[in-house]
Amino acid sequence: MSRLLLLASFLCAACLHAEDFAQVPMADGFVVPVGQNGKEYYRSRGLRANGHLGEDWNGVGGGDTDLGDAVYSTAHGIVVFARDFRMGWGNVVIIRHAYQEKGREKDAPLFVDSLYGHLLNIAVKEGDIVRRDQRIGSIGNNRGMYEAHLHFEMRKDIRVGMFRNNFPQDSSVYHDPSVFISEHPQFSAKARFAKVPINTFPTQTTTLVAKASPLPPPPSEPTPLRPPSSTLRGGVSFRVDRFSDLRLRE
Repeated sequence: MSRLLLLASFLCAACLHAEDFAQVPMADGFVVPVGQNGKEYYRSRGLRANGHLGEDWNGVGGGDTDLGDAVYSTAHGIVVFARDFRMGWGNVVIIRHAYQEKGREKDAPLFVDSLYGHLLNIAVKEGDIVRRDQRIGSIGNNRGMYEAHLHFEMRKDIRVGMFRNNFPQDSSVYHDPSVFISEHPQFSAKARFAKVPINTFPTQTTTLVAKASPLPPPPSEPTPLRPPSSTLRGGVSFRVDRFSDLRLRE
């Protein structure tokens, strides 16, 4: 009898593992996660292997002048983490995206996680389906630990979550966010959905339950896709200077 119970438990666990997927709208393009409020932002710090593993986006006014400014999802996806992680992170949102490379639309989708750190508040929940340009929170300063800014990462490896020390801290795991966005500004998805793995983080203490919610409706006047450049469509300007990201100061 005990063997039967053991077998049943194993089969049940296998079934649960097999269902750790969610149907998520395919990304139709990636955009920078700030700037739709008409203000200007610049990339004050970039990615450095084995050091700073993402980008810091600041308002041009400096200090806390951008505190509370909206942060937007870089693309369609599903929220796989939305919590106050405290320590040096504060409020963090991680969104998982499915996409395809241009010219390889018939291939299996690829996956990437975008991370938004030091948020003042969080406007989404784990399991939410989000749209590109949807507000997911606001720029914070981690309870005054830093001057207000958005820490933004993009991960090739969707197992990382908040366990960065368990993985290589180099280009095998991390994309340069500005480069990735500039290379994936717009492509055809045509409302397609993809089967996206969830519950992939190591020693995850809670299981993400994907909500069967449709893609939220677009805003009444959708924002055009924006590559990260000095002058962008819609009159929004960004200052992206690859030589002022503090690579040599750490």
